[in-house]
Amino acid sequence: MGAGGAISRVVPSNLPYTWVPMPFAYFDRLSEPRKRIYLTSDAIHEVPLAVEASMRAALTEIGAGLEADQRKDVEGASQALLSELVVQLAVPPIEVKVLAVRPHGNWGELHGLYEPNEPPQWSTITVWMRTVARKQVVAYKSFVRTLLHELCHHLDYELYKLPETFHTEGFYKRESSLFKQLHAKG
Repeated sequence: MGAGGAISRVVPSNLPYTWVPMPFAYFDRLSEPRKRIYLTSDAIHEVPLAVEASMRAALTEIGAGLEADQRKDVEGASQALLSELVVQLAVPPIEVKVLAVRPHGNWGELHGLYEPNEPPQWSTITVWMRTVARKQVVAYKSFVRTLLHELCHHLDYELYKLPETFHTEGFYKRESSLFKQLHAKG
């Protein structure tokens, strides 16, 4: 433990050793094993992809489905995209559900949900396509980022074999790397 509650980064031997200050109380309250999981997740910044034309076509279909307010079309295109991604990344398949209005409570509103399962059951990603307040269809970028965010939870368990998934800076960088690769001009 360094000064000010900062700790040295503890990472697997295949990752670079770096000292990173973690000044927030949440991290300080984690057990040592959970801190190691957190830091391992934080050290992974991208998910390399070979983007296929069919993936971009699925993204176009998602956009068209959102614009036309066609939930089933958005769900089908989302399933097609994630099915291709999990095959390429060699992780177990995942089921995608697209529902209408986001659930909400005094905690805010839920944009997406990842529910892990053990084979032969598929894990499930649920995303909602309408806002709570105005019941408007969400913006394309927000919807796709939510879909990829939930996929990153699946990748934490299945690709990186992490026993827990945390919202680390590395997690958000992985989400962003997926989005940028899928939308890069090819």
